[in-house]
Amino acid sequence: MVVPHQRQDRVLQAFAQMLENPYMERITVTMLATQAGVSRASLYRTFPKRFQMFEALIEFIEQTLFVRINQILEKQDEGAAKIEHMILLLLGFSKKNPGMTRILISDALVGEHRNLQVRIDQLHDRIEVTLKQALRFAITEQQVSVRFDITAQANTMMCFVIGRWYQFVKSGFQRDPLADWENQRRLVLPSELFKRDG
Repeated sequence: MVVPHQRQDRVLQAFAQMLENPYMERITVTMLATQAGVSRASLYRTFPKRFQMFEALIEFIEQTLFVRINQILEKQDEGAAKIEHMILLLLGFSKKNPGMTRILISDALVGEHRNLQVRIDQLHDRIEVTLKQALRFAITEQQVSVRFDITAQANTMMCFVIGRWYQFVKSGFQRDPLADWENQRRLVLPSELFKRDG
């Protein structure tokens, strides 16, 4: 017998897998029930509303990213390292979770409940605020000038990340979000952080 939380996990895993098809149109209840190996009635009992499945996946994304981000903030000593590791985390998560990336750029949310888009916007804002915090830490370490525009730089980094997510999805998951990072890092990160490189 499948207990409720196991059924929920099975449905969410099936839903995430189906989102990994970049060309799949709207996923129906029948399609999802078949993929998850449950009945339509069982699926409705687990998630009475379609948007609840998206909410559960967004909660998974939030929890996964911010547990790792908090680890980076605690373990990395330098502000520069905190920033770079966070960006690499965001791009690496995308590479490993293509279906989730469709949610992160709202590609999978077209025609869905508006509150889902609000949740994603809030997630983006929260990440950007965290990048600002890391930049402020770099200032306290005198790695960047106190005159440095933290708001503009954090927004630039966030735009870069979202752009790489978007390219990954729109290429049918062919364009690696991490490709060319070694060359692009000097364009994305504040130039003052590279003074330590000599």
